[in-house]
Amino acid sequence: MASPLQRVAMGRHLPPLGMPPPGARASRKKHGDMHPIHWKSYFESSEMIETKSGNFRVYFGGSSGPWVVTLHGGGFSALSWACFSKSVRDMVECRVMSMDLRGHGETTVTNEEDMSMDFLAGDVGEVVNNFLAKHGDPSDPIILMGHSMGGAIAVHVAHEKLIPSLAGLALIDIVEGSALEALSSMHSVLQSRPKTFSSIEHAIKWCITTGQVRNWESACVSMPGQIINLETGKLCAAEITGSEVLASPDSNETMEHFNLASSVEAIAEDEELSPSADGSVQDKIEKSPAGHCFKWRIDLSTTEKYWHGWFENLSDIFLDCPIPKLLILAGIDRLDKKMTVGQMQGKFQMQVLPHVGHVVHEDKPENVAEIIATFLTRFRMAEALAKFNKPFPSC
Repeated sequence: MASPLQRVAMGRHLPPLGMPPPGARASRKKHGDMHPIHWKSYFESSEMIETKSGNFRVYFGGSSGPWVVTLHGGGFSALSWACFSKSVRDMVECRVMSMDLRGHGETTVTNEEDMSMDFLAGDVGEVVNNFLAKHGDPSDPIILMGHSMGGAIAVHVAHEKLIPSLAGLALIDIVEGSALEALSSMHSVLQSRPKTFSSIEHAIKWCITTGQVRNWESACVSMPGQIINLETGKLCAAEITGSEVLASPDSNETMEHFNLASSVEAIAEDEELSPSADGSVQDKIEKSPAGHCFKWRIDLSTTEKYWHGWFENLSDIFLDCPIPKLLILAGIDRLDKKMTVGQMQGKFQMQVLPHVGHVVHEDKPENVAEIIATFLTRFRMAEALAKFNKPFPSC
């Protein structure tokens, strides 16, 4: 049972920085393997893109078609898009590039503490343009896609026209009104997280049992991109060996260990965590048997002074962008007044996915891929490679 403060926070919508809602619960697959998965199961290549601010880690895959460039939420990394990346490339002819934003993942920049929107948007524009100069063509159409904080960055990049070939904009679970309203609860959310973990598996277990991510496979590839090894100072995702590459989808082993269409229902009843006296599962999660050797890559509390700047005037800027736009939400109640009016006027396409948390694209990567594939084919940006479900826009 959530505390009164947690219930208030949940009533004010999900936290905007990519955090799980207070008291959220999600169960893991019974006897599920919590070992991390290497990024090569989902992306073909990875490299550092040099900019005037520093070096940005990017992961990418695909040989032809438009580029879907994805921006993660606060605290996450490019690997948050791993499962989605593979799914969408199987559906339509496109390429996907995911980047670690400043202060996240393996990206290293000067003045890393400056998380102002001007810097964040400028980083994205420079990384994408430098990447295209090396791996594509400056005229290649770009669909910019962002989750939470990443969605806000995408809107500003579009507004400032930092990517000349930008052809579409897609946001996941980010609306100005609900985001600003939820900021008041962010301190309690951040304080409820464990500061350290005893192992990568321990971090993955925390991720699933608290409901930050409801998809077991996605948690296994995404969580290593969010924590660092205290002994080496390296991101955990960079220390995973190739032996953790996921098997081919046709193999029996893959189907046994990663058949996650019903991952949310795969409840480990014999090990499901019970709330402590104050209604929290944190006591049981934080008490690990070994020493604490891993910590978060970024301390999100240090970015507080930038939070309002990320989301203020976001609705107006989004609605004014003169390109095809898509908004994917975890619930219809996320819309504020301006976005509701804009949606009724047909200024953007909206999709609502049920039974997901804030990290929609990790909880249901195939469903989000279907929405993006439909968006791309509808506007004739990409050709279908296989049959896929084409969801109708939500009203």
